[in-house]
Amino acid sequence: MKILLGFSLLIFAIAAQAGDRSIRRLDGRSISIAEAKALAQRTFVENHITGAQVAILNDGHLVWSSAFGLRDREHDLPMETSTTTWAASITKSVFATFVMKLVEQHQLQLDQPVAAQLDKPLDAYPEYTAAAADLVHDPRWSSVTPRMLLSHSSGLANFAQFEPDKKMHLHFAPGSRFAYSGEGLNLLQFVIEQREHKPLTELMQQSLFTPLGMTQTSMVWQERFASNVADRYDFTEKFISHTRREHARAAGSMTTSVEDLSRFVAALMDHNILTEDSSKTMFRPVIRIDTVREFPTLDQPSGGEGPAVGLAYGLGWGLLTKTKYGPAFFKEGHGDGARNYLICFTRHRDCMILLTNSDNGELAFRPLLEDIFGDTVTPWKWEGYTREDILQLRGKD
Repeated sequence: MKILLGFSLLIFAIAAQAGDRSIRRLDGRSISIAEAKALAQRTFVENHITGAQVAILNDGHLVWSSAFGLRDREHDLPMETSTTTWAASITKSVFATFVMKLVEQHQLQLDQPVAAQLDKPLDAYPEYTAAAADLVHDPRWSSVTPRMLLSHSSGLANFAQFEPDKKMHLHFAPGSRFAYSGEGLNLLQFVIEQREHKPLTELMQQSLFTPLGMTQTSMVWQERFASNVADRYDFTEKFISHTRREHARAAGSMTTSVEDLSRFVAALMDHNILTEDSSKTMFRPVIRIDTVREFPTLDQPSGGEGPAVGLAYGLGWGLLTKTKYGPAFFKEGHGDGARNYLICFTRHRDCMILLTNSDNGELAFRPLLEDIFGDTVTPWKWEGYTREDILQLRGKD
């Protein structure tokens, strides 16, 4: 009986200790994990967010991760922290980290023009014969470098398919200003695949995902994901699509889980992926940003929100260079039925990661980042994360 009583007391003590665990906010105050979980649950329900995963790191260590809602409404399957979800454009930052490993290994030069790193003119490759037909005759094309592509300062639009003639064009002098371009990341992928003679899926699996134990992460669909994958839903919580990306795209094909992304950012901040010098290069501002908004990517007027926090772009990552909490790196992921956000403040290696399988996901970002993590410095208007902006895009009041 005494043994059983002692065991019961031990279990109670462990449970109590777990219940007392807390998250350190950016302002130094603490919030209990129970309180954070209740707040997140309420926010996701109120905003009709079908499923979500959340993680927070303090001092570079995971202190809380949790999953909410459903990964599959039809079969009433719960979201889990290990559920593979579409990362959308968070792919770009993970790809950029892989690129920096190539730079470390002297397999790629950041400042050598892309045209000089290919064996023949870009339009001589079947994949680019039509899209690059005009680009290769623009004298500015010969100055476009991987550094410009990674920092979204090349002059390319977001994607050629959205250009009136469906072709690639330089809209300003390369390196002179910021304009988000997924096309640029896919172009750099093409250059790397031509030089390495291997597909990006294989390269990133060998370089990052396998060494880091990111078992729920891949650039393309893997059959091992079938038992735990998140479907995607619109703002009415109607099914949009299964998550099966068949073609690797540096701009946004990766699927992952909050557990895997936590491993990735922890290793990144511990310099277990890149050397400290390479990390400094990746997170060093390449281009300062003073536009009112991130999108649309071209012809944006200037505003003060970004400069107030030192908004800039490094190599594949957005940067906040002068906040009261120190510098930060971040990346959004935005696609049909996938709304994601990752931000890390480097002073104390504090991160928050949000992955959702819902078009409503962005409605939760500001309240959770502010109320749980204490992030009051993200440029919400520039990101398009104010509630008014999100609802206006849907045609609502």
